Amino acid sequence: MSRKAAVVALTALAPISWGSTYFVTTEFLPPDRPLFTGLMRALPAGLLLLALTRKLPQGAWWWKSAVLGALNIGAFFPLLFLAAYRLPGGVAAVVGSVGPLFVVGLAALFLGEKPTTKTLLTAVAAAFGVSLVVLKAGAAFDLVGIVAGLLSSLSMSAGIVFTKRWGRPEGVGALALTGWQLTAGGLVILPIAFLIEGAPPALTGTNLAGYAYLALGNTAISYLLWFRGIERLSASSATLLGPLSPITAAVIGWAALGQALGPVQVLGMLIAFGATLAGQLSPRAPKAPEVAAPEAESFSGTEKNGQEVSMDLEVSEVRR
Repeated sequence: MSRKAAVVALTALAPISWGSTYFVTTEFLPPDRPLFTGLMRALPAGLLLLALTRKLPQGAWWWKSAVLGALNIGAFFPLLFLAAYRLPGGVAAVVGSVGPLFVVGLAALFLGEKPTTKTLLTAVAAAFGVSLVVLKAGAAFDLVGIVAGLLSSLSMSAGIVFTKRWGRPEGVGALALTGWQLTAGGLVILPIAFLIEGAPPALTGTNLAGYAYLALGNTAISYLLWFRGIERLSASSATLLGPLSPITAAVIGWAALGQALGPVQVLGMLIAFGATLAGQLSPRAPKAPEVAAPEAESFSGTEKNGQEVSMDLEVSEVRR
């Protein structure tokens, strides 16, 4: 396995894990608490990583961490869970399939990554394929949920682009940077959650198990893999792994909740998965032009004793 393939495979584990968010939200968590759920997913994971790394931001990275934390976590999580609560099954994840198109535009604006025809077609194909997955009998659409899903996708897309633009400070590992962002994002959610939703609800053992999974595997580990992948992949390649999330959500919905998967949904999953794979293929390097060997040429040089000598230089081959 090549190094890039290994990076892609590890990074792909993040959206695959996120595909389980919708199942856990509807089956394990208290209803109608999207802000509290976002808080419980981000802040405990961030504080855990800060305790492990014992490293705080320095200088400009205080505000950069706050911006990245707000985009990737503070705005994204509440909007994501609002969409998950208001939309059935994997519909919320499907709405997020427009993310690659957002990233293409933002990357062109802030990273100078000119969108290629292949990138645009791949992003459109991914969005189209994922959209087919939602075309199930009885699937309901809620305007607030759809708007929340689109805004969450835009927030995450901006987070990807600025994470790529700023990188990370010298001597700071991905674990510490992930902890900064999760903590900052959690602190953004904290006052909003209490102002809008009030005191935390009474939690059952099932609720606690769901939150523990979201905080550790679904957030701390997944975001570590995600941010490491963004550093090593182009913004468009990273975001085109996103369709793995709704594909996973649809498979879990079929396997665990008995949700129907018809031919149209299966076709959509194949198209989205194919677009994901195509988005990871590197463009073929252009063939180097052939360089003709220079003809022999003669020149005269002067030795140190002032005598002029004639020399012939014949080049038989050119080495690179």
